Order: sequence, then structure tokens, then C-alpha cells
Amino acid sequence: MRRRVVLSVVTLLAVGLSPATAGAAEQPAGGPAAPPGSSPATRPASGLVPQPPSEGFDFTRPQVVATGLQVPWGLDFLPDGSALVAQRDLGTVVRVRPGAAPEQVARIPGVVAGGEAGLLGLAVSPTFRRDRLVYVCFTTASDLRIVRFRLDRPQSVQVILSGVARASTHAGGRIAFGPDGMLYAGIGDAGVPATAQDLASRNGKILRMRPDGGVPAGNPFAGSLVYSYGHRNVQGLTWDARGRLFATEFGQSRWDEVNRIVRGGNYGWPVVEGRSGDPRFRDPVVVWTPAEASPSGAAYAAGNFFVAALRGARLWVVPVAPSGRVGTPFAELRGAHGRLRTVEVAPDGALWVTTSNRDGRGTPAADDDRILRFTAGGRHP
Repeated sequence: MRRRVVLSVVTLLAVGLSPATAGAAEQPAGGPAAPPGSSPATRPASGLVPQPPSEGFDFTRPQVVATGLQVPWGLDFLPDGSALVAQRDLGTVVRVRPGAAPEQVARIPGVVAGGEAGLLGLAVSPTFRRDRLVYVCFTTASDLRIVRFRLDRPQSVQVILSGVARASTHAGGRIAFGPDGMLYAGIGDAGVPATAQDLASRNGKILRMRPDGGVPAGNPFAGSLVYSYGHRNVQGLTWDARGRLFATEFGQSRWDEVNRIVRGGNYGWPVVEGRSGDPRFRDPVVVWTPAEASPSGAAYAAGNFFVAALRGARLWVVPVAPSGRVGTPFAELRGAHGRLRTVEVAPDGALWVTTSNRDGRGTPAADDDRILRFTAGGRHP
């Protein structure tokens, strides 16, 4: 579905930075969390109207699409309904379809994994039928970069972004094409919080670029790929039915976030974690404690955002009204499959969710990591 992006202009004010200590971006598995809706962490931002849950998927009977994967991170669909999946620690891309064993289709040269780094986001070109292009984001020994290659010639790798600071934590790495045909990338602060407020740095940002890596018209800062800033570690990007961009973000120790992203917006890190009410920064529309969430991938379907939680080991469902107002989140799959990394909507409307139990912070089952498929038209809690 093609949707136009709604662009807003915000006033940018200078901010004084204070020292901040970087914490682990992907929180380890932790103790029990409060039930959804029972604490301020799971409530929507002030003034937002809760809506009744109606996600429309049957979460009681998942179809296991793939097993034995090694930290499936990026996932996107080809026109025929099969999926391409990036394995973080192996640096390989596999093709997955229900009823068939995963098939390796590419090994990305130069991937250096370790900690949270490795082969991360993956996005299929919106004009794939014509150009056959696949985009991936990964860390090398020296930087974080985005490349593209033709699926029928995987050795034909073209670098479209390089030289971004890399680290074993706070890599970000999620990439996705927006309704405007531009490529968006969530880039972490690489463990240096001050870079998030530095417009000369690409770290701690959401970037917006042309498919060839160039700066598109409409970006808020002349000659810059920076679309929004003040981010710590964005790992989820998705658009609602009206083309509004939302992103998930790991906090340091107090609050994880869902933010509505606007052109040129400053989201406060490292000055702010969670909501502040400070007019210099944009407050998140949802916050959770890290034990409840540690949010990675995000997807939108049937009037809801779906957020895959790592430490929280659940799938958060966030109702969204046509106005963009966000209702009270509630949790599905609580503890049923361990850590969840990525969620995407397939061309047939099904929801695909990857586990992340082999990422060094989980307790893997014998068949981990897995991809689970949930069909639409299921029960309504």
C-alpha cells in the first residue's frame, strides 16, 4: 500500500548537554513485569484516549515458518510472499517460505558481528520487480554501513552509506522504505550519548535518504540525511494507515519509548529519557519500563502497532486511532516464545514474528531461533 508521509515542521532550539552514562541498549532477560495497563509505564501519553483492543490476529495457534536460525534480525517480503531474513551473527541472508527449509541466498562481505552488532536491518526495494534490489544495514570492523545488491547477483554489492560510527552496543540498524519511496534508517548513538544532539553526526538519528543514498528533497537540514535526532537506540520503524512515522527506542534504565516522528524533531536524548514536558523536545506517545519491553521491531496493521519486546518477552499491541491518538497498550505472547526481535506484516496480511533467544541474552530452546506466523481474523481479547 502506498501512503503519503505527513511532514511537520518543528522549531529547533539549542540544547545544553550534560554528561550521561550509556547503558546496555538491549536489556538482558529480567524478572516479572506488572500486567499491562497496571502501571504508568503502559499508559498512553497524557490526553490520549484509550481504545478497546481489536488486533484481529489469532495468537493462540502460531504456524512455525522456520527453525534453527541464528538471531534473525531484519526481515522483509518479496512480491511472491516469501521473506528475506538477515541472520545477525552469521552475516547471511536466507529466503524463507512456509513449508520449505530456509535457503541461503547471500553472504554479505565485511560483516563483523559481536555484542549487538552484525548484520541488522533488511529492506526489499519498493520497485523490486524492476530492479531486484535488496538493502541491508550492518557493522564492519570500522563502521556501520548500508549496502544494496541484486538478489539475482548477490555479489554485486553497492555501498550507499558508510562511515557511521559503530559499536558493540546501541547500533540501531533498522531500515525500512517509507510510503514516500525513501529509505529510513534508525541509527544508534554507538555508546556516545552526546552524538544524538550533534547534527554533524549521523549517530543517534533517524536518517532519510534516496534509494541511492543521496539526500532527498524535503529533509529538514540542508545537505543532511538527518530526519530526526536526539535518539538513543531506534530499532523499530513503521507507518500508520495515514503515513505517520512511529519509532521504537531503547531507553537507558528508566523508560523505553514509542515516538511519533516528525521532520526535524528533537527527541531529547541524552538530556531526557521518557517524558519531560520540556518544550525543546518531543515527548514519546508510549513509555514502558525496560523490564516490560526493551522494544525492537515494529509493524502496523488493522489499526494497531505491534512491537516486539526483547527483555519483556512479549508482543505489545498499541491501538492507534485515525487521528493518530494512541490507546492503552496490551500484551500478547507474554513469555510464550522468549525474546522477540522483529515483527512484520506479510503481503497476505499475516503477522510474522522472529524470536531472538540466541542473541546472548536469552535461553534458547532446541529449535531456536524461530519465525512464527499468526493469521488475521482470529480472536479478540
